[in-house]
Amino acid sequence: MLVLGIETTCDETAAAVVERADDGRGAILSNVVLSQIDQHAAFGGVVPEIAARAHVETVDLVVAQAMKDAGKTFAELDGIAAAAGPGLIGGVIVGLTTAKAIALAHRKPLVAVNHLEAHALTARLTDNIQFPYCLFLASGGHTQILAVRAVGDYIRLGTTVDDAIGEAFDKTAKLLGLGYPGGPRVEHIAQFADASRFPLPRPMQGRPDADFSFSGLKTALRLEAEAIAPLGDKDIADLCASFQQAVVEVVVDRLRSGLRIFRDRFGAPTSLVAAGGVAANQAIRKVLHRLAFEFGTVLVLPPAELCTDNGAMIAWAGAERLALGRQDMLDVAPRARWPLDELASARGALQRTAAYK
Repeated sequence: MLVLGIETTCDETAAAVVERADDGRGAILSNVVLSQIDQHAAFGGVVPEIAARAHVETVDLVVAQAMKDAGKTFAELDGIAAAAGPGLIGGVIVGLTTAKAIALAHRKPLVAVNHLEAHALTARLTDNIQFPYCLFLASGGHTQILAVRAVGDYIRLGTTVDDAIGEAFDKTAKLLGLGYPGGPRVEHIAQFADASRFPLPRPMQGRPDADFSFSGLKTALRLEAEAIAPLGDKDIADLCASFQQAVVEVVVDRLRSGLRIFRDRFGAPTSLVAAGGVAANQAIRKVLHRLAFEFGTVLVLPPAELCTDNGAMIAWAGAERLALGRQDMLDVAPRARWPLDELASARGALQRTAAYK
């Protein structure tokens, strides 16, 4: 099965062609990602209007390049998949509309993919893992712990009550004048600094649930920075290191609770999977290995280029759904918000509607 995937939910315009074999194994035939970082850097974050316009200008070229790299024609495809949310609605509309046009013109099935589901299923593309597994989804817009029981069957075990983990990294970088994107810069500067210099809090630590909170940590960092202003290079580095160490310890504590909840409700997970852009952080990856060993499971980490937004994960999620006979109508709507735990009920309603048409 060959599927074209289109991703435009934030500041990457991406397209890919993925093949799914009958035994469930996947292969990436092409994966083109065009970043908009340079266009947003001056603003210290993503500007939705600029992002949407950039998607309009480049999506056709990116799709054409993905098809060329794969050596395939539209006639050879078995389906067209696009991220239909959650995300910046202007960008989502661009990608989904493009996918609808291709599906209509070439008479191919359309799959409107939940962006979070695509992250959740990426490890099945890269490592062919089996259900059920525990997912730690950590990105600029999302921080969740999920039980992944099947395609379309996701149970949220924990989530952030305020900021996402990637958002906290980016805001910390902005506060310290490090520019955008902030996460990689904080990580780089923190490598050789003193992580014990500033006594930052570990929010939610020790609670029996698996929820996260990062707003208090950001506030504490700001107060520490203001107390010693003006900041020198060493001050900035030590603040980055102290912040990252606090985040790492919070992740360990919250994931430990999440894995306990998973084990109590669903038995032992086949694996612990990390996805989303923050999953590329090496300090976090190191402690995830320890946690997986502690709970007697294995850690599955997709390659860094598949942790951030990309078309291959959208194509794969589309292929997984098409393999189960699931597709969408051409009038499916884009969604700015689309929690994963709403996915099963929404799909059921859509399929019932389709059956009556």
